[in-house]
Amino acid sequence: MSDIQKVAIIGCGTIGASWAALFLANGLTVSTFDINPAAEATLRSLVRDALPVLARLGLATKAPDAKAEDIIFTTDLAAALQGAQLVQENGPERLDFKRELFSKMAKHLSADAIIATSSSGLTCSSIQEGMEAAARPERCVVGHPFNPPHLIPLVEVVGGAQTSPQTIERMMAFYTSIGKKAVHVQKEVVGHIANRLQAAIMREAMYLLQEGVCGVEDIDDAVSNGPGLRWGVMGPSTLFHLGGGPGGVQHMADHLLGPLMSWYAPQDPVVDDGLKKKWVDGTLEMVGDRSFQDLSRQRDEELIRLLNVRKEWDSYAQEQQKQQEKK
Repeated sequence: MSDIQKVAIIGCGTIGASWAALFLANGLTVSTFDINPAAEATLRSLVRDALPVLARLGLATKAPDAKAEDIIFTTDLAAALQGAQLVQENGPERLDFKRELFSKMAKHLSADAIIATSSSGLTCSSIQEGMEAAARPERCVVGHPFNPPHLIPLVEVVGGAQTSPQTIERMMAFYTSIGKKAVHVQKEVVGHIANRLQAAIMREAMYLLQEGVCGVEDIDDAVSNGPGLRWGVMGPSTLFHLGGGPGGVQHMADHLLGPLMSWYAPQDPVVDDGLKKKWVDGTLEMVGDRSFQDLSRQRDEELIRLLNVRKEWDSYAQEQQKQQEKK
């Protein structure tokens, strides 16, 4: 259970708006800030579209009557932060910008309010280094979502060198309470966990393109119709355990792990203008005349269905477990 009831969203782009929808659907008071007044219309439009999706996922039961108009929007930073117990910051990925912003926000927050950044690459420690002790850097943390945050359950919680254990505990409890799958990243690395795994796949994709092994569409087809299907159900280690048959993961470790560790590019691909063009052209050819809106709608619809199937399975498995315990 979380003690956080009022959240401030700083930066109202697609990530900020997605967070805002999720927080609102969970019955929280949500105030938002953006330096651009025009961001308000986009924010409310995105939240308006997201709320029915959250209802279909069963994540709006705490606030079934929530509407986009319930969100407070302001271009006044101090007003947005007033009374906030948590700040979810979604500004540009620039270290100097975040250091200045965090120090500025700290002046308007209570001593126990948490400042979380959605940063996908910057470390918490690097931000804390630019903060004075009075700003309480121990209450700063990375809360990195996967896009779109209102749909994808994952959030990576990463503390910095000065982050207190209490801050980590509160954030893990808070994100879990609103339906997220919170993962505690125990050691800072650039890109955290999931983005590093994505980067490894993209490195291989660029190498395959560079070497003429296949085209962009072939790579996407191979992933989405092969391992990507399985990854939507279970993680790689569990799947390799199943792949080992009766011998499980030990069999895989003894017989396939060694060769597997050699099945990757022997050197980094040279991502020059030519390779970039090859990737961009191949992607645009594959996408064809499908619009951004159409592709987003397809992605979101399929994600909703998959997440609901997984939820049904979890409920079924829990019921089976209860039945077993009664015997």
